[in-house]
This record gives sequence, structure tokens and C-alpha cells, in this order.
Amino acid sequence: MALEVFNRYEVKYLLTTEQFQKLLKIVPDYMNSDPYNKNGKTYSICNLYLDTENDDLICTSLEKPVYKEKLRLRSYGKTPLNGCVFLEIKKKYKGLVNKRRTSMTLEEAYSYLFDGVVPDNPKMNRQVMEEIKYAQSLYHAVPKAFISYDRFAFFEKEDDDFRMTVDTNIQTRRSDLRLDSDIYGEQLLEEGMWLMEAKASKTFPLWFSHFLSENRIYSCSFSKYGTEYKRFVLNRKK
Repeated sequence: MALEVFNRYEVKYLLTTEQFQKLLKIVPDYMNSDPYNKNGKTYSICNLYLDTENDDLICTSLEKPVYKEKLRLRSYGKTPLNGCVFLEIKKKYKGLVNKRRTSMTLEEAYSYLFDGVVPDNPKMNRQVMEEIKYAQSLYHAVPKAFISYDRFAFFEKEDDDFRMTVDTNIQTRRSDLRLDSDIYGEQLLEEGMWLMEAKASKTFPLWFSHFLSENRIYSCSFSKYGTEYKRFVLNRKK
């Protein structure tokens, strides 16, 4: 989790519980579990997605342009004010995802987002922070949605370029937008469904392609924030 710059292709798939259980049976032959998946259990990720007053970033993203970007503040589970969080900018151009992030305390992140006070933290990546500052000032972005989920993550044994994550219990809300609050919200996926993402800067391994083919699993276009926003707009019209 310490990496601050990522360049990779990300492909998403929706799995049934049966398909996920089949995947778990073969994964140990090819991949190692993320050390945060202690004793075979998930770890929690919480995000505050930042957007303009009129939700321009997510609206543009849903139009599937050649280039798009997102801003978010991420923590691993509920975090105290002195806990570590990551301010991230995620860009996608012609399918290639570039994610850049820098760490700070949650208190520093709140001061920056709500009061414009730039953190003076020696652990912070200054170059990434300057890029995020520019984007945040350009969009006047503020927290708009909370999205959390429980994650299994795996890295291929022979080539750790290939990474796979499977998320469940995806919860969203548009109030109480804080990472030091309890984790709760409305479920985003139907019961029994799992969101899998395959990530690599090069190609996916042959065994993985065989698994997808044998189990008739097909890639899909699915954005957690995009799906949350579409449901938010639909509910607002009722």
C-alpha cells in the first residue's frame, strides 16, 4: 500500500458467489494474498470522492471520454484524525490508468480540503501534492460521496505486475462525509455479487484468461462512484 504512483490497465468483472468460490480454489496455485488479508479475511477501504458543486467530474466520466480523472481521499478502515490517509488523483487515458497519491494525516487532509491549508508533512510526496493542488483548485472540488468496501487482494507469484482484487459489501452515502466516522451506508451491489478487478501494466496471465473463459465471466464497465451517482440522481427524481 505504500506505492504512490501506478500505471496499469484495469479490467472489471462482476462475479456470482459460486464463481468467486471457484476462483478462491485455484488462486493459491498462482497468487499470494495481500498481507493485509490476515487469516484469509478482507480488509476495509474507505473513500471520499471529491467533485465540483455540480458533479462535473463524474458526469464527464460517465460519458466515457478518451481522458477522464477523479479525485479522492482514501483510508484503510475507520481512521482517527492522527491516522494516515492518501489523497489521490486517478487519470484514465485510452484505457491506461495512472494513479498518483500522497500520504498525510486525516487532520491535515481535512484542513487542506476545507480550509485550503497545505500540509507541511515531510512524508508527503511534494510533486504529487502540487498536481493534486492544481486539479483541486481547477475544479474547486469538495467531498461529495463516501464509498467503502471490503477487499480481497492477490499478487501473482511469478510476476507481481499482475494484481487482482475482489470487493464485497460496497456501501455508499452522501452525508456524514468523514473518514473518522463509522463505516455504513446503502449497499451498491445485489446480494451475492462480487466486483473483481484485474490490474496489470502488461498482459494478463494465461491461467487467468482460461478461468474467465471456462466460467463464462466477461468484462464489464462498472464504476463504484459512477453507479452510486446514477442511483443518487434516480432517487432524487422520485
